[in-house]
Amino acid sequence: MKILVLNCGSSSIKYKFYDMDGERVLAQGGVERIGLDEAFIKVKLPDGSKKQIMADLPTHKEGVALVFKCLLDSEFGAIKDLSEIDAVGHRVVQGGDLFEQSCLVTPEVEKGIESLIDLAPVHNLGHLRGIRAVNALMPHTPQVTVFDNAFHSTMPPYAYLYGIPYELYEKYHVRRYGFHGTSHRYVSQRVCDFLGVDIKKQRIITCHIGNGASVAAVKYGKVIDTSMGLTPLAGLMMGSRSGDIDPSAVTYLMNKLGKTPQEMADWLNTKCGMLGITGISSDMREVEQADEEGNKRAELGLEMYNYRIKKYIGAYAAAMNGVDIIVWTAGVGENQEGVRWDSLKDMDYLGVKMDKERNHVRGKEQILSADDSKVKVVMIPTDEEIVIARDTMNIVKGLKK
Repeated sequence: MKILVLNCGSSSIKYKFYDMDGERVLAQGGVERIGLDEAFIKVKLPDGSKKQIMADLPTHKEGVALVFKCLLDSEFGAIKDLSEIDAVGHRVVQGGDLFEQSCLVTPEVEKGIESLIDLAPVHNLGHLRGIRAVNALMPHTPQVTVFDNAFHSTMPPYAYLYGIPYELYEKYHVRRYGFHGTSHRYVSQRVCDFLGVDIKKQRIITCHIGNGASVAAVKYGKVIDTSMGLTPLAGLMMGSRSGDIDPSAVTYLMNKLGKTPQEMADWLNTKCGMLGITGISSDMREVEQADEEGNKRAELGLEMYNYRIKKYIGAYAAAMNGVDIIVWTAGVGENQEGVRWDSLKDMDYLGVKMDKERNHVRGKEQILSADDSKVKVVMIPTDEEIVIARDTMNIVKGLKK
């Protein structure tokens, strides 16, 4: 079975095309600047190099059509006819409390995703446009949606509810949803396969640390808590997002800066976090470089960043009455050894003992803790696309039975 995985943003489409017999990636790339000047697609070629093609892409329909054209290309494509695409799987950021597992796209599912646009305006609108573009171009090809927050749907009400009047949860669905669920799901299962242990007997803390970052407590295979909330703004300090902040500080600053609620939300998402503290960048590589050069604000930013990761790990160990495995994944988690080291130092009370030599590694499956560490610390590179491809295949196979 051949599956196309799409991750459609507000002005972009990332894609990976799989032959599920052996889970081989046949083609991959990304469309950028949809609806803007100088739109283009960047295709990864078989030799690892990339080819960029400029195009006029007013809407997602033209963007998806360009992906199809590249898949059919005689030079670097992967298929001879679109009928070779058996199904399309979509990443959808916000499923709210309407969708607790991956599902086949139907008109009702589209309406559900549309009804949740308020909770994730940029993301869900992009996903919906992608679904509708595929439907217009390949109306008979089954599509599947895989929801970012679905893995977190096992959280108990005492973990996901906020301390606000209960009727506001009932009326407006205001609660903790969590994000990066597909990644947390993949690495929590993969680390158990890697270590040869049963996920149903493990207490795991998964750290998805990228420009956006979240931590999840996975107890015996089910999420019991996660750091992001109603939106991806809550929790850890991130590249350009504030993370947890006193709500009164927000209203105080709105008043001082003369910002509307939407302007304030945008500011907290794009001008804060590591970028706001350092004044340098939201990119951890640039911040670490500045720290090495003696920049005090970069040093402070890293201390704040790592301290907050440490606090969440400690909190989730308490929530699960201990921890057996800590997993690092995503851009920062897989590449910045200093973040991993500083976040986990001085945690001997918890049974965490890192190995400096093992921690000196990037982007590969590896145990990072010492042999005598009670808690296994492991790096597992994430692969959200393969989870989407597998779910899509399983749902479509179920249709054919």
